Amino acid sequence: MNDNIPVFEVLPQHIGFIMDGNGRWAKMRGLERSEGHKAGAKTFRRIVEYCADVGIKHVTFYAFSTENWSRPEKEVKALMKLFKEYLLEADEREKENDIRQSRIRFIGEREGLPKDLLRLIEKAEKVSNKYSKITVNVALNYGGRAELTHAVKEIAKKVKNGEMSVDDISEDVIGDYIYTAGQPDPDIIVRPSGEYRLSNFLTWQSAYSEFWFSDILWPDFTEKDVNDILFDYQKRNRRFGGV
Repeated sequence: MNDNIPVFEVLPQHIGFIMDGNGRWAKMRGLERSEGHKAGAKTFRRIVEYCADVGIKHVTFYAFSTENWSRPEKEVKALMKLFKEYLLEADEREKENDIRQSRIRFIGEREGLPKDLLRLIEKAEKVSNKYSKITVNVALNYGGRAELTHAVKEIAKKVKNGEMSVDDISEDVIGDYIYTAGQPDPDIIVRPSGEYRLSNFLTWQSAYSEFWFSDILWPDFTEKDVNDILFDYQKRNRRFGGV
């Protein structure tokens, strides 16, 4: 438990993080891009732990998009290896009871992922399901439009089978078929690295999200940056279309 956590008047229930800048971080240091992803993975672990200590209930991390398959094969393999290492480490920490009661969820298309990685994903989700302090969504092979397409297909099946009528379809119903069903939408989405776009991340869920951008590269992201986000969030006036 971190003893140096500031007092926040208001906390977001859910933060979305777009983990961007790993490759540029490595390039600036004359390293392989895979080294940037390793550094980014360490940052991911620290930020998850800090968010749990602060009291954030849900976090979603954009780890690998449906478009990332187009990256060089060497880089993709290095990323898949990192995901496996994270899950193996999580398994060991579970055995030692040395985790911050994190419920792990992987959101995205599972078809196309390596079978050994899928087995680790399923085990991690099953084992961590008993925890409720913080839910950690890892967006892997994820795309916001693909998520909506999946939801529409599932609803269409229900209509075709007579289990639902067209008139039954509402925003709440669609929300029941997205990957984060049952969780609050992100209150704020964070994108470091100097980019100012969502890049197909949480397309449905981000309708009323606040945004926080910075030039910090993800491997350099710290607990202080999380504090800055939370202090800034406190000042936001969220009207949701009202006055």
